[in-house]
Amino acid sequence: MAELTIKKRPKNLDLASIRLPLAGKVSILHRVSGAGLFLCFPLMLWLFSASLTSVESFATFKAVFASLPVKVVLAGLIWAFIHHFCAGIRFLLLDLHIGIEKEASRKSAAIVFAVSIPLTLIFWGILL
Repeated sequence: MAELTIKKRPKNLDLASIRLPLAGKVSILHRVSGAGLFLCFPLMLWLFSASLTSVESFATFKAVFASLPVKVVLAGLIWAFIHHFCAGIRFLLLDLHIGIEKEASRKSAAIVFAVSIPLTLIFWGILL
């Protein structure tokens, strides 16, 4: 019987030195944005509900949301939603075996960033 030879592959556990391809970065950011949206969803629902209770509470929320730090956090949430949406479309197409070749996958990952960043800036300008 032939002997199986198992090659010892090097293990790189230094996460700072790992160079991910663009598709890997899109995948990780898709997961991070999804988790962030999931965790912030109850807070956003509560804020929306509380802002609708009275005119005074709406005025209070409007004053709080006018500050720069809150606008930056909201811009991050807007980016998370748009990136998660665009990357989700990319992953749906990959699940349908569309664009699974290496070059097409690389291009679609670049398109996710090329679309999500300008859309975030547009929505930030419109909403905030």
